[in-house]
Amino acid sequence: MKKIESVAIVGGTHGNEFSGIYLLRKWEQYPEQIIRDSFSTQTLFANPKAFEENKRYLDCDLNRQFLVSDLENPALTNYEQSRAKVMNLQLGPKGNAKTDLIIDLHNTTSNMGPTLILLQSDDYNKQMGAYLRQQMPSSVIVFEDQSTVDEHYFVSSIAEQGVIVEIGPQPQSVLRQDVLDEMEEMTQHILDYIEHVNAGTLPKLDDYDAYRYKETLTLPMDHNGERIGMVHKNVQDNDFKPLRNGDPIFTLFSGEEICWKGDYEAYPHFINEAAYYDNNLAMSLGEKFTVQL
Repeated sequence: MKKIESVAIVGGTHGNEFSGIYLLRKWEQYPEQIIRDSFSTQTLFANPKAFEENKRYLDCDLNRQFLVSDLENPALTNYEQSRAKVMNLQLGPKGNAKTDLIIDLHNTTSNMGPTLILLQSDDYNKQMGAYLRQQMPSSVIVFEDQSTVDEHYFVSSIAEQGVIVEIGPQPQSVLRQDVLDEMEEMTQHILDYIEHVNAGTLPKLDDYDAYRYKETLTLPMDHNGERIGMVHKNVQDNDFKPLRNGDPIFTLFSGEEICWKGDYEAYPHFINEAAYYDNNLAMSLGEKFTVQL
């Protein structure tokens, strides 16, 4: 596997997800905590103005601005679009990046625990997931490899390798010690994994269960686009618990239940994520599978 020589840890992509922001501040004071012998590590505070205004973003979601066509479009000039271009110059450019691997730190209001999202299913990413599961058994691994890195629009897609650390539940604009501690632990394990691969000292790893993104469900709406229901109480907070055909998934304000009609055993996550309400998104669904090394 290709040796990683430069790593960037990005926090504050969303200005009201505080754990990554305060970890960056900590590591600026104690940089030795994220230094490894075989590669360089830098930190980047992605969206400082959104943090100052205590918002997820000012104009648009920064974590959706990294398609090459958008980065090269001079007409896209709002704050987050401009910020994306600056970040791409600093860490990229995408497609020929000076940064080998990006770790993007996020919080979710959903009960997802310590989750690592991998954008690729190559050996490097599959083994990273195995190492995380070995070192941090509470961690959950999700593959969002339905698109190529070029087709992804996330911050972490600037580099050839990029991962998303998603820890919850944590309310927006709040710090929780347990969540921050899990984010710090997961990030340290990722850095250790990179160091082990570079040095050829990776321990024996085992196959493991993970999840692969399948689809996204929207909240129930009427023909005017108004919400007419909510996530069912049996689903709420049960991220990564199986959902089977016929299980109730939504409750309408009328009291009627809407049941899941699917031809596979689904594993909901990002359940009732507060940040997704502007798009009426209810949850993501994934399929469980065994990653074979």
